Amino acid sequence: MEAFATRAEQDGYRPSERRLAHEAYRRSRARRSALIATASTVLTAVALYLLVVNSPGWEVTRRTFFNLDYARQALPEVLRGLRLNLELMLGCGVLILVFGLLLAVLRTLRGPVFLPVRLLATAYVDFFLGLPMIICLLVMITGVPALRLTGVTTDPLLLGGAALVLTYSAYVSEVFRSGIESVHPSQRAAARSLGLTNAQAMRYVVLPQAVRRVVPPLINNLVSLQKDTGLVSIGGAIDAVYAAKIIAAHSFNFTPYLLAGLVFIVLTIPLTRFADWLTGRMNRRQLQGGAV
Repeated sequence: MEAFATRAEQDGYRPSERRLAHEAYRRSRARRSALIATASTVLTAVALYLLVVNSPGWEVTRRTFFNLDYARQALPEVLRGLRLNLELMLGCGVLILVFGLLLAVLRTLRGPVFLPVRLLATAYVDFFLGLPMIICLLVMITGVPALRLTGVTTDPLLLGGAALVLTYSAYVSEVFRSGIESVHPSQRAAARSLGLTNAQAMRYVVLPQAVRRVVPPLINNLVSLQKDTGLVSIGGAIDAVYAAKIIAAHSFNFTPYLLAGLVFIVLTIPLTRFADWLTGRMNRRQLQGGAV
């Protein structure tokens, strides 16, 4: 506020006493709110801590789930398995974006000649939106090898990745479709009036705006994909979750499971915070009248 007053005096403007008093009141209210929020957070954390550590079964729980010795033993194996999760996330993520965008474009094609294409794309999306992920993984990992098809892989890692792509592409296609439909029809009409074809209008006018608008929900889908890569372990692929399971089976201590969960949380938090920041930035630009 002092810097504002100094600049104002240099520009020949002097804020009124009433405005200065109002700004001082706002600062005092902000400090008071920050102190109350900090105090309530600390009190809540302390209360939860005391509730947990004073529970009757805390000692057994601490030895079973919070054993530092087992955590140190499991960390290298969990991190080695995490590499598989990251490779799945990156590889499947690219395929999901491409396939999801293709499905969204097919569902938004206009004209009666494209009705069969729209129906097939809609049926695909409806089916995989309703099919639980775990069932899709089981069918792909156990059902495809049972067919004994020539030239078709039986690698559970690849089949599990294919199941992730099939399921998540349906979710991502709906995100892309909502972005495409959020673009005002006048944008397409203006492109057509300039001589662009429908395909050119979609490529150069509609899609750039649609993709920018749906970046935050796409990041949230990427976060969900990162966690669901752990489900591929049901086929025997040794990822972070399965590595924790192997160690827990030998020691009968479940600290490795908790460690694997913490590793996923550490990877997820930066992505979720980035999505929140990006959403807030886009909202501010919309309020200011700028481009999304």
